[in-house]
Amino acid sequence: MVKHYRPTGKKKEGNAARYITRSQAVKQLQVSLPLFRKLCILKGIFPREPKKKTKGNHHTYYHLKDVSFIQHEPLLERLREIRAYQHKIKKAEAKKNRDRATLLTQRRPSYKLDKIVLQRYPKFLDALRDLDDCLTMVHLFAALPAIEGRIKVKHIHNCRRLAHEWQAYISRTHRLRKVFVSVKGIYYQAEVKGQEVTWLVPHPLQQVLTDDIDFNIMLNFLEFYEALLAFANCHLYHSINVKYPPILDPRLEAVAADLYALSRYFDANSQSSAWDRQTPSLSGSAKVESQQIGPSIDESEVRLAQLQHQLPSNEPGVLMHLVGDVPGEDKEDNDTRECKKLFKDMKFFLNREVYRESLLFIILAFGGIVSWQGDGAPFEEDDASITHQIIDRPRHDGKICGRQYVQPQWVYDCVNARIILPTGDYLVGRDLPPHLSPFDDNDYLEITERGKAAGINEVLPLPGMEREDLEDPLKLLAEGVINRAEAEAAKEKRKKMKAHEKQYHHELIMEIQGVTHSSSISNINNLSADREEPHHDYEQVDEDNRIMSELQWSRRFKGRIKAMRISKQRKKQRADVIRQRRRILEEHEV
Repeated sequence: MVKHYRPTGKKKEGNAARYITRSQAVKQLQVSLPLFRKLCILKGIFPREPKKKTKGNHHTYYHLKDVSFIQHEPLLERLREIRAYQHKIKKAEAKKNRDRATLLTQRRPSYKLDKIVLQRYPKFLDALRDLDDCLTMVHLFAALPAIEGRIKVKHIHNCRRLAHEWQAYISRTHRLRKVFVSVKGIYYQAEVKGQEVTWLVPHPLQQVLTDDIDFNIMLNFLEFYEALLAFANCHLYHSINVKYPPILDPRLEAVAADLYALSRYFDANSQSSAWDRQTPSLSGSAKVESQQIGPSIDESEVRLAQLQHQLPSNEPGVLMHLVGDVPGEDKEDNDTRECKKLFKDMKFFLNREVYRESLLFIILAFGGIVSWQGDGAPFEEDDASITHQIIDRPRHDGKICGRQYVQPQWVYDCVNARIILPTGDYLVGRDLPPHLSPFDDNDYLEITERGKAAGINEVLPLPGMEREDLEDPLKLLAEGVINRAEAEAAKEKRKKMKAHEKQYHHELIMEIQGVTHSSSISNINNLSADREEPHHDYEQVDEDNRIMSELQWSRRFKGRIKAMRISKQRKKQRADVIRQRRRILEEHEV
C-alpha cells in the first residue's frame, strides 16, 4: 500500500503539540477572556513555561491537557446557559418589559462548586495544606467596606461569618500556636490535624480602595475560597460533634459579638447532645407521629435555640468556658494541653480602645475568660473577680485594687512565650519591650529566654551587666567566647565586685560588733590586699586556644589561611619598605 504524501509542517510535534497560547485556548473553548480566567481560577489551572516557545516570548502558554480538562467541565456549559439567560434579561429590559425582566431575574440560574472542591482536594488534609491563602483572602474581604458595583454586601457578610466560624473552632479546640502583630496586620498560626495553617488578618482600620485594583479576579478567587472554607468548617465542626451551620443568638449578632455568640453555640450544642444521649429512644408510635409532622420543623434546631436563650447572659462560666471533653474529638497533644492551661483561672476585661476581636479570639484559645466594654458583655468592669484589665491609654479615674492593668502586647508575648510574663514592663505609660516575631527562632530566642527566666525566678545579671560577668573569664577565654582584652576587663570587674561584696559583709559585722566606720576602712583594705586572685597568663591561654582550633582545620582550609597570612606579611613588608624610604628622603631634605 502506498503511503500518502504529508507536506512538511502539517503535523505538530513536541512543544507545538503540547502547549497552546491563551488566545488559541479562548478560541477553542468559545468563551470570553474573563470567563476563561474565571474557569482557570476555579479549576486551579495556571500558565506554563515551555522550554521552547513556538509562538514567541510575548504569549502566555497553557498545556493542551489543561484546556481539554476545562472543555469537558460541566460548569462550562452551565456558565454558557447563565450567559444566555443574561441576554434574555437585557432584552426584556431593552423592550421595557419590567414584569418579564423581574420574573427572569428572580428565576436566574445558579451553580455550585461542590464537585470542583472535591476534585481539587480528594482528601481533607490536602484542603488544610491550601488554607493559608484562603483564610487570608476571606479575612481581607471581611474587613473591606461594601462598594456598589464592585464589592457586594453579601460577600462581606459571608466572609465575616466564615472567618468567625473558623476562629471559633480554633479557640474551641485550643489549636492556636503563634501570634505576631506586624505592620501589614496580625499573623496567626494554628495546628489543625497535624498541619500548620498560617493566615493574615488586617488591622481594624478604615480601608481606602483605589481604582487600580482589579476586583473581578479577586472576586473569582474569593468565590472558590468561600466554598472551600465552608466545606472545611463543616468537616471540622462535625469532627467535634457540633452541628453546622451554627444557629447564633440574634441579640449578640446585633451588637457584632459573633465570636462570643459562637462560643455560646458550642455550649448550647454540647448540652443538647448530652441531653439527647440521656433521653431514651422513641417508641414506634412516637416515630410514626414524628414522621407525620413532616420535615417542616426541625426539633433539634428548636431545642438548640431554646437552650441557647436559656443560658444566662451574666454567668461567665457557662458562657465563656467551652465544654471540656466531647466524644469523637481528637486527642489532645502536649501543645494543646499547654495552651489550654495558659490563661486558666484568669479573668480579663477589655477596654473600648483595644482590638476586641483579636484579644477575644486569643484569650479564649488559651483557656481564659474575657469580657469587654460595650453591649452584649457577659460581665461588667466592676466585677471583683477580674484579674487583668487590658488598656491602651492612661486612666483618669482610680484603679481597682487587686487588678493588674497591662497593655495588649502582654497577651501576645505571653502566648508566644507559653508562660505568664511579669507585667512590670507592660504597664500603662511604660516603653514596651520589642515585639519580636515567633516565626524567626533566632530573633525570638532572646525574649523567650528572658521571659522563661523571669517566670521561674532565675537569677539574671543586674542592669548594665552581662551574663558573662557572673562566670569565670578564664573559662570564657578558653572557650572562645571573649578575647584577651575582654578577659582582662572582666577580671578587673570581677575583682571589684568581690571587693564590694567583702566590704558589705565586713560592714555588717562591724555594725553588729559596734566598731566605728573609720576604723573598719583600714581592715577592709588589708583584707582585699591579702586575698587577691592568682594572676593568669591570658596570652598563653589564647595561644593554646588558637593551636587547638588549628588542629581541627582541613588541609584545604589550612592552605587558604596560610596563603592569606603570607599575603598579609608581604603587604606589611612593602609598607615597611615605603615608610623607610620616606624616612630617608625626609632626613636628606632636612
